[in-house]
Amino acid sequence: MSTFQHIVLELAREPGHPFGDRQHSYHLHLPLTEDGRIDAATWRKHRDLCRVRKFMPDTEEQRGHVVHGPGGRWTFDYTDETARDDERGFRLEDERFVPGEYVSIRENDGVMHTFQVVSVRPE
Repeated sequence: MSTFQHIVLELAREPGHPFGDRQHSYHLHLPLTEDGRIDAATWRKHRDLCRVRKFMPDTEEQRGHVVHGPGGRWTFDYTDETARDDERGFRLEDERFVPGEYVSIRENDGVMHTFQVVSVRPE
């Protein structure tokens, strides 16, 4: 059985950010299975509830939806008009969203960044 969770991802350590960056983060609202994986079946039933909020220093918060696409890809879609702003998770279908784990996201500038799961709590 899956439940909707509020997941917080923060930029992990990388060149230019030796300590990571708490201000560069994502807040996801997704259904997770008991082992912490995205539940695609529940996503299909409740697509409008699967949301993303992106925070970056010196920029306005972005809000969008988490979209499941061809080949099992998960994408963050901030506007329906264009795919230019979409961001793609790297193999998110295989990842476990549990504190301490890492996930990678190719942001809309084409750069892949690694984020650490810092919290997961029921919504």
